[in-house]
Amino acid sequence: MEFKILVVDDDEYIRRVLRASLTAARYDVDAAAGGEEALEMMKSEQYHLVLLDLNMQGADGLDLCRTLRSTSDADIIILTVRDTEKDIIAGLDAGADDYVIKPFRMPELLARIRSALRRNIGSLDSGPSTLALDEVKIDFRDRRVTTEGKDVHLTPKEFAVLHYLAKQPNKPIPHRDILAAVWGSEHSEHYEYLRAFIKQLRKKIEPEPDKPRYILTEPWVGYRLNLPG
Repeated sequence: MEFKILVVDDDEYIRRVLRASLTAARYDVDAAAGGEEALEMMKSEQYHLVLLDLNMQGADGLDLCRTLRSTSDADIIILTVRDTEKDIIAGLDAGADDYVIKPFRMPELLARIRSALRRNIGSLDSGPSTLALDEVKIDFRDRRVTTEGKDVHLTPKEFAVLHYLAKQPNKPIPHRDILAAVWGSEHSEHYEYLRAFIKQLRKKIEPEPDKPRYILTEPWVGYRLNLPG
């Protein structure tokens, strides 16, 4: 299977380097110099992954990330010089699946890309095919979630986190185990990733996200999927 990647960066040199490196790694690569161009390209092409710079002239990278996430299931990897934990959480909250700080080494970026694409293809093949949480109905095979009959959009990573918890319901699952299963072992210490995705999942499936009844925090351990009585 040939994967299509879209590079979104207003720096022509970075676009050229990334296109050359990714093409050499046997990916089908397009590049956009800004948000409007990227959105237009995504209307006519289906991309598996987007590499997105946050610091582009005339564009808010986080807003663009939110728009991309609302219109596509492609993995989004942010590439940026912003390196604080607050910045990382903001990027993940905006819908990114991974966050790479500039300057980066190309082998590291290629490893992150391989991990993202590998975990999006066939990651839901084992474990439960459906799940019912009172009025929330989840079909993992069709990647469909409904709440009181209304469709709710989950990203591939959100599905993967929920599915991993559903494999071992009513049991505390350590942070490290979830991170390694969904993002890869190199992310097993990145707890901020998991916090951001759990927050988004609760907003989408919990009746009261601030008082969760399904996705529960296990202090100092991880999270537990609590099945209704």
